[in-house]
Formats: sequence, C-alpha cells, structure tokens
Amino acid sequence: MQAVTGSDLYGFKDLLSEPERAALARLGAVLDQHVCPIVNNYWERGEFPEQIIAPLIEADLMDPPELREAGQKPSGLYGGFRNFEMGRVDASVVTFYNAQAGLFRTTVNLGGSAEQVAELDPLITSFKYKGVFALTEPDHGSDIAGGLATSAVSEKRGGTDGWRIDGAKRWIGGAAQADALAIFARDAADSQVKCFLVPTGNSGVVIRKITGKTSLRIMQNADIELDDVWVPDSARLKEINSFADVAACLRNMRSDVAWIATGVAAGAYEAARNYVAKRTQFGKPLASFQLIQEKLAHMLSNVTASLAMVVRLTQQQDAGVYRDENSAMAKMFTARMLRETVALAREVCGGNGILLEHNVARHHADAEAIYSYEGTHEINSLIIGRAITGISAFR
Repeated sequence: MQAVTGSDLYGFKDLLSEPERAALARLGAVLDQHVCPIVNNYWERGEFPEQIIAPLIEADLMDPPELREAGQKPSGLYGGFRNFEMGRVDASVVTFYNAQAGLFRTTVNLGGSAEQVAELDPLITSFKYKGVFALTEPDHGSDIAGGLATSAVSEKRGGTDGWRIDGAKRWIGGAAQADALAIFARDAADSQVKCFLVPTGNSGVVIRKITGKTSLRIMQNADIELDDVWVPDSARLKEINSFADVAACLRNMRSDVAWIATGVAAGAYEAARNYVAKRTQFGKPLASFQLIQEKLAHMLSNVTASLAMVVRLTQQQDAGVYRDENSAMAKMFTARMLRETVALAREVCGGNGILLEHNVARHHADAEAIYSYEGTHEINSLIIGRAITGISAFR
C-alpha cells in the first residue's frame, strides 16, 4: 500500500488557483535552499540568520509575479497557506515574515487613511519600509485594552503639530530590523488609544534584545523604551481612534496566527513521520508498531482539523465576514492542537526527540510561544464565551 505523504490529507490546497500553487512551490524551493540547512544552528545560537531575508524579499511573496501575470490578486487562502508553508519549516521564520506581511501591513491598511495606505502599502509589500506591531507592554498583555500605559500628548515642536510619546513595549519581534514601530499609545486628551509610526532611529527610542528565551529563539524579541519621543501628526494612523479600532486589527491578525500554528503542527508531524519511518527498534521500523501508528493518526487528525478550521475562517473573511469569536476560536483551537501534536511528535521520537537534528525539538519548544501570543487560550475562550452567552466575563 502506498503511504500518504505530506500533511494536507483532505487536499485543501486544491482550493487555490494554479498561479497561487506555483508561487507556494517557489516559496518551498526558497525555504529548502536557504532556510532548512541552517535553521537548527541559528535556533541553538539564539540568533537570526540575516542571510535569509534577501531571498525571502526577492521571492516577492506578498504580490507574487505568477498572480500578476494571471491578472489575479492574492486571496486570503493564499496568504494563509504562505504562513502554513513557512510554519512547517520554522516558527520564527514565519513569525518574522508575518510581522511585516501580516501584523504591520494589516495595521497600516486598516488603520491608515486612504492616502497613507496608497503611499505605504507598496513600500511594505516590497520590504522597502519595514515595520513591526508594538502593542504589548511590560506590565500589560492580556489586560492591554484597559491597561495600556504608553501615553501620547499632542505637542507642537518647531511650528509643526505632533505628538510626544512616553512609555515602554515588550515582546516586540523584529524591532531591531525595522524602520518603524507601530506604537499604540493612549491619548492624554481623551484617553483613547491611537497608533503612531515611530522611526526606530528617533531620539528617545531604545531597543534591547530579550535574552534567555526557550522558545522562538531565532526571532529577536525586544524591549522598547520610549522617552520623550516626538513624531509629527502625519505619523499617526488616522483611522485608529479607540481600542475598538485596535480590536478590528487583532480580529484579522488572529487568523494569521492560527495558520502559523497549523503549519508548525504539520512540520512537527512530518518530522516525526520521517523519523519513525527510518528508525529501527526490535528489528522493525518504528512506523510498523501499532502504538506509533495511532499517534501518527492522532497528529494528522489534529493538523487536518486545524486546516479545516482556518480554511473556512479565511473563506468567511474573504467574503467580508469578520467576527471576534470566529478568529478567537481558530486561534484557541489550532494552538491547543499544536501543543498536543508537538508533544506526540516528541514522544514517538523517544530521547532523540529532544535533539535539534531530527527537526522536532524546535517545533516542540516554539509551540509554547505560539500558544500564548495573539491572545492566550483563556482570553480567546472568554471572547467565544461572550458570544455564546451574551455576557462578558472580562473584568
């Protein structure tokens, strides 16, 4: 009997157009050539492989030539599978890419005026203008809606209207590689949350790498201090005027993270499957044992169920249907399935499962970060619970 290869058992990728599948195949070649050979080494060192940035940019994956030549625009499903394919290889690499293609681009496109979007989106798509999303603070994560402490004060300097920003941000991935930080701050005049594109080279901006991480070690997360940082009013994204506007961005971003979680789960499953097919114990391949096959079936079921959820969520969003509870459920479920899948993958590899060379250990460790960022399990469950009952349990 011929073995099932890959992790898309139900063929969800068949929903993509031929040009979209061609672009993803080209992405796969870039990952195989430039990322796979070095990713374990850089993960162990806790450093980002700067040499992979140029090939990823040159691949032109946000607006791929295959689609332009076919007169097509990238669908949400294409963007989802782009995250899925990168996630299969490494969680930090897809998190780095999505910081630009997902978080920062979404913030500008949803939060900017028509003029700002028209000016900045082509620069973001080409990576000529690199940015990151900076919401979380040292003392405020899950409670950021009410607790956001970074302040913005309207202040004119040199005859120009602008804003003075003071505060701190934490866990900001890719900040040191960015041209601008999308800083969310509370307007001292009306207590509403606004967003400002702050150049990383501005006076008063200090970026420090967070060290000692046991997860997402390749991704360079940062602490950011903002002390008397001034930006002109043109740096404010005009359509973000409350936390409700921020929540609209998060509603979009959670679907990206759900795709990432699904991709990382697929990567762990595929690495485990490859290992047990080659490893021999008691004179037989590990893959021939009933208990191993049950765990493989469990892992592939988790990946398939997660793919089904993110595909349907993305189809709804492509049709203009955006609901907090839908994206929250996808992030909550896929991150939970990821955690379970990487544990099973590590388990079937035995002691070798903690060695980087078998490509399971990275996924096993990185799952912990994905489980928490872009909304913890508990916060997302309360968003869903609010939709179910009509009662908010947030305090």
